Parts: sequence; C-alpha cells; structure tokens
Amino acid sequence: MKNINLNKHQNYEILNLIGYGLSKFNDKFIKEFGFTTKTAFYEYCVKNNIAQTIGTVKNRMDLFDHFFPDNGRKGWWQKGDTYIHRKFLIDNLFGNEDAKGYANIVKLYMKENFGVEDILMNMKPIVKSRFKKLQETGLEAEIYFMNNFNQIDKFNSGILEDARLFGDGYDFQITVNDSMYLSEIKGIREKKGKFRLTENEYNKALEYKDDYVVTLILNMNDMPTFLTIENPIKNLKFEEKIITSRISKEYHLVEEIC
Repeated sequence: MKNINLNKHQNYEILNLIGYGLSKFNDKFIKEFGFTTKTAFYEYCVKNNIAQTIGTVKNRMDLFDHFFPDNGRKGWWQKGDTYIHRKFLIDNLFGNEDAKGYANIVKLYMKENFGVEDILMNMKPIVKSRFKKLQETGLEAEIYFMNNFNQIDKFNSGILEDARLFGDGYDFQITVNDSMYLSEIKGIREKKGKFRLTENEYNKALEYKDDYVVTLILNMNDMPTFLTIENPIKNLKFEEKIITSRISKEYHLVEEIC
C-alpha cells in the first residue's frame, strides 16, 4: 500500500463526508447526485474544486471502507481504527440518515461552501441544526473523548457522566472507584497549541483543584492523542482577558396572552 499523507486536506470536512457516504451507502449515495458510476462522481468532485484529483476522492472512500465491511471492500484495513474518530463525529451527527438524507447533507455543504447550484435537496430543520455543529472543534473533541476516555490511566474503568447540558464549568464527571474527577475537554487541531478557559471553567478549576482535569485532544487533524492537566490553575499560567459580549436582539411580546 502506498504511504499516503492523510493529514488535514484543504477540504477536509467535505472529503470526510463524501468518503463516509461512499463507504456506507455505496452506489445509493452517488445515485442521489444523478450518477451511475463512482468514477463519474469523482470527476464531478474534481470539476467543482472539492478535490484536485479523482484519486483524492477515492482515497477518502478507502479510509472509511474498513469501518463498513458490508460494502465488500477492505479499504485501508492496515490502518485499523487509527482514523475512526472521523467516523464517530459523522455517526453522532448524521448516523441515522438514510442514503437520500445523508446525500442532502453533502449537497448542502457543496452548495454553501463551493457554490454548487445544480443540485436539489430537501432537508429537515433538525438536520440543518446538526450541520452547523459539523465544523466545531469542541464537539469533535468531546465525541473523541467519550469514545476513548478509558485510554487515559486516571480515567480507566471509570463511569462517565455527561454534564455538558448544565454549562457548569466542565464537560464530564468521571467516577473511578471512590474518586470523582471533573474534566473539561479542549480540542487542538495541531500537535501543539493554546486553549482558553471561560470564567466559569476557571472558577470550577479553582474550586476542585486536583480533581479538575483539563483533557486536551491534540493533533485532531490526523491521529489524535490525549494530554491531561490536573489542577490547571496551579500548573499552567493564564492571562485574564475581558471579552465584551456582542449585542444581541430579542423580540418581546407586545400584549399579554389570555
């Protein structure tokens, strides 16, 4: 097998969506675009500047084929689950869609980001809402953590509880035997970088000290790795910055109901 560089491509997100669709739905996916052969679909992607070559699109399908054995292709099975985090993200957002529904998601991306106009689609509002989450590094990092937190020695064999809905300064509580940890997840695309804490997160870290753990997901563009930082306020240096909130609109009812 060729040594192919799978680091973040210029059109990373759309290529992952396309690769997933080709692997999961096979010919049903390309038929939603009006094609009867994969080669014709690959050429369509090149024509619309989604990929520079046909091989780029096929390579992305090969990446996902390993995760969908029912399609009859082995893909890059030698890579094992190295890139399964990309599948986890798409599964989480769009895993329940059928071929038509999923193709509509790809069409929306093509229309909004590549100006492709010769496509028809009909999408449910909730799917459009999920679509907006696709490019958020935070969500991708959180999903990776949920599927892999047991790889972290401190959290191994722990019980994970999702606290994101509460907005209380941490994302997850992990109970390991008689110990409880609060973990705030931060995703960084490269192998190194910076992150920030909100005031709420900072105060929670001050309160829980060694039981508050910032979990960094590094190198998310390629093969993610974990870096955990206990008691981040003690062990890292932060600079306070005042962020002025943007003005927002509200629409208040003029008269009482009833």
